[in-house]
Amino acid sequence: MIFAVYIEIRRRIIMATNFGIFVHRNSENLHLRLMGDFDGISAHELLGVLKRYSHRVSKVFIHTSCLRDIHPFGLKVFHNHLDVLKGRSIEFVFTGENASQLAPEKPMLFDLIISTIPPIAVSEATISSLSSMRLE
Repeated sequence: MIFAVYIEIRRRIIMATNFGIFVHRNSENLHLRLMGDFDGISAHELLGVLKRYSHRVSKVFIHTSCLRDIHPFGLKVFHNHLDVLKGRSIEFVFTGENASQLAPEKPMLFDLIISTIPPIAVSEATISSLSSMRLE
């Protein structure tokens, strides 16, 4: 992993043939674009990526528009294991069509700040920055 002076990472992490996470980090923000099917294994992988990459960021954007199937078991695993992030001062922003489905309903249990942005509210600038995410 290479950190430039302004701390930017662009990377694709492949979990399984039907799920992947594009990671982009710049100074204070971490962007995760989820793609494919979200199941229990995908949930554990997302939690691992959050734990690994969320140090020294104040905001994590989780972009959900590229998810196909969201399995109830995957949601349960993700929501029930958010305690791995407890105590971090991070705001989580879920964006896209599946934002409200993926965002936990009771973030206060884990001292997390959670917000969702419906797809209609996503700006052209956000869409532009998402399309610039590349494989490395």
